[in-house]
Amino acid sequence: MKIYAGIDVAKKTFDLNIHGQKEVLHFDYNDAGIQHCIKRLTENKVERVAMEATGGYERDLAVALHTEGWVVTLVNPKRIRDFSKSMGKLAKTDRIDAMMIAAFASTCQWPKSTVIDANAYRLKALVARRNQLIDLRTCENNRREHIADDIIARSIDTTIDMLEKETGVIEKEISDHIDGQPQLKERTKIMESVPGIGTTTASMLVSEVPELGICNKREIAALIGVAPINRDSGQFRGKRMTGGGRVHVRSRLFMPTLVTIRYNPKLKAFYQRLLAKGKSKMTAIVAVMRKLLVILNTMIKKNQLWNEHLA
Repeated sequence: MKIYAGIDVAKKTFDLNIHGQKEVLHFDYNDAGIQHCIKRLTENKVERVAMEATGGYERDLAVALHTEGWVVTLVNPKRIRDFSKSMGKLAKTDRIDAMMIAAFASTCQWPKSTVIDANAYRLKALVARRNQLIDLRTCENNRREHIADDIIARSIDTTIDMLEKETGVIEKEISDHIDGQPQLKERTKIMESVPGIGTTTASMLVSEVPELGICNKREIAALIGVAPINRDSGQFRGKRMTGGGRVHVRSRLFMPTLVTIRYNPKLKAFYQRLLAKGKSKMTAIVAVMRKLLVILNTMIKKNQLWNEHLA
């Protein structure tokens, strides 16, 4: 029987519960606390550790546990909260959260694991920073359209120039980081071989969807939220819709999907067939996005570059 543990992480402390035990251990979030946690996990022969994705606080602990050999899974906090409510736990404390995460880990059917290490976290942080700079630049460009005052216009232009320079610096860091990691470099090369997929999209997918090449086609579609979901009850048959999953990946993949529809003959033909069947344009675009993800997943799994005939 597999033994699971749940960890609730805060800024300066974290709490550990091993499923089936009433005891919740409290540790300071430092090297000594992490080592004490590792000792308890070893003593109890824990196989998998789950913790909430807390926006960065979990990073050092997750990397340390993964380095020591544990399978570490990061869980969306909303899933844990919904699980707690379903178990009748309306109160919320660090102790309760640790126990609920452990219980959730023991009942959840986990996807295939991915590597959690410092290099993966750094790439994810670099990509997130590039997205932030691009969003800021877009906001400034939008403001520039409505400004008549010369001083304000010059201020906005200066800010846009600065943001473009900073974006270039971060993009170079992303490129250098990927070039320094043979596995990441190979995955990026495979993705960029697909007509319509550029360096920006490839680096985003490498950092945000490390499960590519590990999951099957149904799992990868559900992970991103582009798999049709049934809505049936009794004799009622609801309209199939997509949703859930990693919304930020879907939003960043929307424009690249439009590019592949235009420049990738296979996906363009697929898109046009859907329109000919009466599907709406948005439905067809989401279907192309799903097909693109499935193709990328298969290419990485088989370590193959784009081949129009195989696609």
